[in-house]
Amino acid sequence: MKTLALDIAKMVELLPEHDQRFACEFVKKLVIAWDPDFSKVTPQEAERIRSAEESGFFDDESIDWDNLNKYADS
Repeated sequence: MKTLALDIAKMVELLPEHDQRFACEFVKKLVIAWDPDFSKVTPQEAERIRSAEESGFFDDESIDWDNLNKYADS
């Protein structure tokens, strides 16, 4: 975890429990406003995605899920 995130967590920990819950709900609202469909990724996640895409595997959209028998070894 980044130093800033740790500092924020330490400060929130100083608050009474009721205010900690408020802070948590406030942060949730900030995150949802920033990324409402949870589709943004960190640079590290982007690298993992790129690596996975180049790994030789294929994505599930290229599979005909209704006709899986066509992928069976003959």
